[in-house]
Formats: sequence, C-alpha cells, structure tokens
Amino acid sequence: MRFLPGEWFVVRILLVLAALDALLLFVKNIPVDVMGYASVIGIGLFLVAIGQYYRVIRNEGRLALAVTAAGLFILFTIIGSIFNYMFLPNAFAPIDDFLMQVDAAMGYHWPTLLIWVSNYPWFGTFLYQVYFTSLPQLLVIILVLGFMGQARELHRFLLTGVIGALTAIVIWALFPNFGAKSFHELPQSVLDAFPIAVTPAYGDALLALSRDGVDYLSPKNVLGLIGFPSFHTVMACMSVCFVPRHIILMPVIFCLNAVMALAILVQGGHHLIDMFGGIGVFAIAYALSGLTMRRMSNAYHTIGEPKIA
Repeated sequence: MRFLPGEWFVVRILLVLAALDALLLFVKNIPVDVMGYASVIGIGLFLVAIGQYYRVIRNEGRLALAVTAAGLFILFTIIGSIFNYMFLPNAFAPIDDFLMQVDAAMGYHWPTLLIWVSNYPWFGTFLYQVYFTSLPQLLVIILVLGFMGQARELHRFLLTGVIGALTAIVIWALFPNFGAKSFHELPQSVLDAFPIAVTPAYGDALLALSRDGVDYLSPKNVLGLIGFPSFHTVMACMSVCFVPRHIILMPVIFCLNAVMALAILVQGGHHLIDMFGGIGVFAIAYALSGLTMRRMSNAYHTIGEPKIA
C-alpha cells in the first residue's frame, strides 16, 4: 500500500479509534447493527482501495489523491461517530444551564429566534436545506482539491477535520451539553410553520441517551450528540478556509456558509455560545494541522503533486 504522509496520519488515527471502538463496544456489551456499519465502512474501504489501484497500478496521482481522501473521510465520519457514542451514558452533569446563562448575557434566546423565523416559513425552509449541505460541501472540496493535485491543502483539510472532531468529542465528554433544543419548548404553531431539523423532541432523545446510554447502535439512528463546541461551525469554517480559489465554487461556498451561521442556530438548536466554541476548536485544529504538515513538508513537491515514497 502506498499512502502519503498525510494519509498515513489519518490511517493511524482510524486504526486506533477502530480498536478503541471495538474494545468499548465489547466491554459495554452494546448490540450493534453489524450489517449497517459494514456496508458504510465497506464504501470507505472500497474508495481507499480504488485510490490505491489508481496510484500503484495506473499511476494516476490526482484521481488517487481525490478518491483516497474521500474514502478516509467516510471512514473517519463513521468510526468517529461510534467513538463519540462510547461516552454514553455521560459521567458528568450537563453544563447547559451555564451555557444558557452565557447566551442570556448576550441577549440570545432560542425560542424567540424560532418564533421570529416562523413568520417567514419560506426562510425557515431555506435554512433547513442549507443546514444539510455541510457534509456535501466537504466532499466537494475534497474531490476538487484532489483533482487539482493540491496534496498539501487536501491533507491539511483532512487533518484539520480529524483534529477538530476529536477535540470537540473530548470537550463534550468532559463537559456534556445538548443544545438549546433540549431545554426549551416551542409553540405548536412554530413546529407547524416550517421543517426543523433538530426539534425539542430530538433534544429529549439526547437527554435520554445521556441518562440511560445506548441500547442499540446503528448508522440508521445515530444522533448528533455535541452541542458545545458546535461541530457544524467547525465544518463551516473548514469549507470557507479550504475552498479552492475557483471563480464559481468560492462564491457558492461563501454564500452558503454566511447563511449557515443562522441555520446552525435555527435548525441545529444550538446555544449561541456553541458557535464561538466551534470557531475556537477550528482555530486550534487549523494551527495543529499546519504544524503537522510543516513536519511532513519535504514529502510533497513544491507544485503540490504528491511524491510517492
């Protein structure tokens, strides 16, 4: 197998996380949807294998770069989500009361925002659609960077995502929190006005998981556990920071993520302070990924094409 240094970094983290997941699932005796996870993990492994084929057999470096990164991204998304669930039930009490106090000091109140948006149902529906573009945006950026041969930027992108996700999970595990949607009710008129991705009922399910733990783990019913720091905000920052300098792609990504800031609050049911936490986590992950890439710098050509060792 021929992995570039940035890819090897992610592969090693994946192997460690996969081993931890397997150990904790066994110790906690949690039933798992084996077929469900096998199918999704299989897609990631298949893409990595295709990448190896194009790198080793066909010598098509850019295609290999893009496909390998896409496979690693999918694998980390799945294995990382399982790892996040291994901290259930939470060992510490939620800190949402404190986060809501911080929000109140800033003049923010989630139900008030939702009531205002309900007066413009078309806008609420638009925010719903924008909210679900986060992962597709990241995949598009991975593929474009790969096909452009920008190995350094692509691998720094992957490292930033991996470091950011693990940082967010650790913070959340030590200071559990579940967002404004878990601690507020909404009038039925608001719930009927426009689709809401993360409702108070969703928040109730999160609190039940926090208290009781998970009794069956499946990719079909995995919920987004982390409120603070907002990982949706981390992803938005990644999209804006790493989008290739393309005349069409840049304006689209910038506009989407300008609206994403409001979508995270409305559709993600977050505290306002969650977003500041997400920006902070991104800054830390971006700095650490830069330091890591500098240590690997001699493995890449100055023109951005990968050098296969």
